[in-house]
Amino acid sequence: MDYLTDPLLLSRLQFALTTAFHITFPTLTIGLGVYLVCLEALWLKTRDLAYFRQFRFWSGLFAVNFAVGVVSGIPLEFQFGANWGPFSATVGNFFGQILGFEGTMAFMLESAFLYIMLFGWKRVGPRMHFFATIMVAFAASLSAFWILVANSWMQTPSGGHLAGGIFVVDDYLAAVFSPDLPLAFTHMYLACLSVSLFVIGAVSGINLLLGRHPAFFLRSFKFAAIAALVVTPLQAFVGDLNGQEIGRLQPAKVAAIESHWDTNQPGQGAAWNMVAWPDPANERNSFEISIPYALSLLITHSPTGIVPGLKDFPKEDRPPIVLPFYSFRLMVGVGGMMVAVMAWTLWWWRRGRLTLARASENKPLYLAWALMAGGAYLAVVMGWVTREVGRQPWLAYGLIRTEGGHSANLSAGEVGLSLVGFIVAYTLLSAAFLFFMGKLLRRGPNMDEMPPAGHLPGRTAG
Repeated sequence: MDYLTDPLLLSRLQFALTTAFHITFPTLTIGLGVYLVCLEALWLKTRDLAYFRQFRFWSGLFAVNFAVGVVSGIPLEFQFGANWGPFSATVGNFFGQILGFEGTMAFMLESAFLYIMLFGWKRVGPRMHFFATIMVAFAASLSAFWILVANSWMQTPSGGHLAGGIFVVDDYLAAVFSPDLPLAFTHMYLACLSVSLFVIGAVSGINLLLGRHPAFFLRSFKFAAIAALVVTPLQAFVGDLNGQEIGRLQPAKVAAIESHWDTNQPGQGAAWNMVAWPDPANERNSFEISIPYALSLLITHSPTGIVPGLKDFPKEDRPPIVLPFYSFRLMVGVGGMMVAVMAWTLWWWRRGRLTLARASENKPLYLAWALMAGGAYLAVVMGWVTREVGRQPWLAYGLIRTEGGHSANLSAGEVGLSLVGFIVAYTLLSAAFLFFMGKLLRRGPNMDEMPPAGHLPGRTAG
């Protein structure tokens, strides 16, 4: 129980819990924003009222999710100053700008156009309303970009140097576009789309199971299924590329994620541990079930590629092993199940099961989508656990150690009290979210709603 008296560990736990809670909301906001753009584009192109009503229903869920995401994200930035003061002082001239861009360029832009998107149907024309929807989706994506800029810089610091305990930027673009950013942002963005598609599919499937508005929800279920057939395999492909990049940029992280202790000899190939129990004290695995050559194939795309082992790195520079090892496997396992559900969906679709006449017969499939919607959230959180714990013992990899960036004046009691406060606050926030989201879902779509006169066919004023 030593962690209860260690303010550093408590601060890390606090940031981990608040981040894990918060990340689930912008993940859905980003994907739903893209979906709303597609729906409104289809409405403007076809003038099919079904798309207008789809937009109205899903935009309500977007609004609730956005509101809770905003509230849950506020404490994160304050923790940089309160719990990680030395880190903020060291990198604030760059890091603070990035977080400021996220707030001014992304959040404010999204908030301004969100009002038009939700309440501007009677106040602006179709073109302006569609533009507002595009800007909401763009701003949500821009927010994710700037957050990934900050986090990717922590993974692979670049574009400057430390001078007198301050990070001095030499090349601003190199600092913004750090080596980790392109694949990390792409992988995370695809994760947002995957989560959103499975949530859309799950909500639609449960309503189909209950026999509520079958034509409405079969349409959204099919849209989610078609899009997920593309996005889910693409995300796995980008994840593979990202794994190779991490192997090049952060080899100690890969060694910890795979519980790989000894560098393989030339020509032999490194085995991939499917299951293992790491024993850091003795620098080995207590047991392991391995696939020969598989790790070399995954990291280097060569069956005999060299993969550095943990013993190649000083003990003080090694990440924790157990947590990233199993969080990574949970993420990959859930991803595999999502692909399996997609294959199942495609099979039943080809067999004529996804029709209005047979929509209520697919209970196992709908339940699988509901399960995988929760699994998609779990995969996102586990991915971030793998990413962040695997970066330890560094705040900025190879540049600033975690213990050196922590506010030394904090006591365990102070951090513990704030941690309890956050848990209580986030529990209440979760209850509010479930209440309002449940209310919207129970109410369902308004199948009699009509667009304002200015948005009806034949009225094209902007």
